[in-house]
Amino acid sequence: MRSVASAPGKVILFGEHFVVYGTKAILCAIDKRITATSQFLDERKIRIKSKLGDAEFDLDTSTNPEFISNKFMKPFLHIAKEALQEFNENRGIEITLESDILAGIGLGSSSAACVATAASVAGLFSKRSKEEILSRSIESERTVFEDVSGADSSISTFGGLMSYSKDGYEKINSKNDISLIIANSNQIHNTKEVVLKVREFKKKNERLFAEMCEQENKLVKDALSAIKENDLNKLGSLMLKNQEMLEKINVSTDKLDLLIKEAVKTSYGAKITGAGGGGCIISLVDKSNLSNTLENLKKISDCFVAKIDFDGLRYSR
Repeated sequence: MRSVASAPGKVILFGEHFVVYGTKAILCAIDKRITATSQFLDERKIRIKSKLGDAEFDLDTSTNPEFISNKFMKPFLHIAKEALQEFNENRGIEITLESDILAGIGLGSSSAACVATAASVAGLFSKRSKEEILSRSIESERTVFEDVSGADSSISTFGGLMSYSKDGYEKINSKNDISLIIANSNQIHNTKEVVLKVREFKKKNERLFAEMCEQENKLVKDALSAIKENDLNKLGSLMLKNQEMLEKINVSTDKLDLLIKEAVKTSYGAKITGAGGGGCIISLVDKSNLSNTLENLKKISDCFVAKIDFDGLRYSR
């Protein structure tokens, strides 16, 4: 028996970093997916296969060094072990991960992998609601990142657009047929280090940062209105304002600035998505300016077109 599930990656349209300090963020699921395929093993082992490497965990052995040293594997091990224990299964599970999303560039690949794996493994035993899969996914992520917000897993599970804050998430009812061009700076970044850098900025500039949080809240409010009205000119302009704020807190880089400068020549707007310090930018386009923007960015970057994924978590056989 095989159980197959997939979940989309994501971009952050507004609010990264500031959401940590009480503002809202707007997230968007994209039509690039991670697929997890699970099946039982006769051996009491958990086996994981992926482009980032393979690992095997012996359930009858107390020491499995590859899982101790490889943080990437820990959430999937947790998901499989919990399921086997819950259903008193005296056998193992093999999980194979396939991805349309490059890892480590701020597009939510790790959370999408956790959502897809949680659903795929659960499918070997019983049908679970999306809410239950989300809970298990966040729980698995916390084996690596204790303070994970759950935002990425939420958008990956439910798809579409959503606003997110410390109080939780809220779906944004929209069927806008917008496109995003995602351009990769090919700069490796460490999210934890960038987050700490922003924290230091806040400590040194408390009053300024408080004012910026207020500005961000207004930006998000205006962006929600622009999304509702499908006003791409307004939405693009707000993205540029958000980018200016991200530059002020020093999370942009020369390469990211160059990509944005090129993108805004033809798109409605562009900004960093995710932590910054590397990773990707997003450019807002539609049919009228997609080709020109893509052609210009391809001269200086690896890039691709993404649409909004409205499905979220999906099962297949």
